[in-house]
Amino acid sequence: MPKKVDPEERRRLIADALIRVAARHGLEAISLRHVAADAGISPGMVQHYFRTKDEMMTFALAVVRERSQTRVTEAVARLGDNPSPRGLLRTMIAALLPLDDQTRDEGRVALGFLAYTAVRPATSPLREETGQMLDFMAGLMPSPKPDEAAAGLLALMEGLGVYLLGGQYGAEQALRALDVYLDLIFGSSS
Repeated sequence: MPKKVDPEERRRLIADALIRVAARHGLEAISLRHVAADAGISPGMVQHYFRTKDEMMTFALAVVRERSQTRVTEAVARLGDNPSPRGLLRTMIAALLPLDDQTRDEGRVALGFLAYTAVRPATSPLREETGQMLDFMAGLMPSPKPDEAAAGLLALMEGLGVYLLGGQYGAEQALRALDVYLDLIFGSSS
């Protein structure tokens, strides 16, 4: 009797391979052949689950976003029932920053995908998600200009992510910079 294969599990196996290939060699190295080799399956099997490179990349980004959301949810849950707005924002952003090997790999894919979608806007779900994130952040800001403070915080988060991925900042330096900005918005945490 043939082995029953879970299609979602196989798609995730392929997405994980794509993430590894992209983390090691960049998105330009992504091909059905490279991803298949990393996943230990045939190129035909990859094509069975993903008709195009765009489909495969979009799914891999969805996996990265899902993992990021899980990290944020778990980190926020550890704060308890009534976290302060500052604590909530710091925890969320720290969970999103590429501070370890796994999140750096995922961050490289996300950053590469952002560049990829700059010339293929139809493949990107990020515009709506960015608006939702800004609205959420603005709702927590004590600033007289909450939209601008939220935009600055989002820009800081993205910039810190790029510097962490490029090796210009270490984790401690990035978290200190985040704390300084949050102190400017919410007052000193010390």
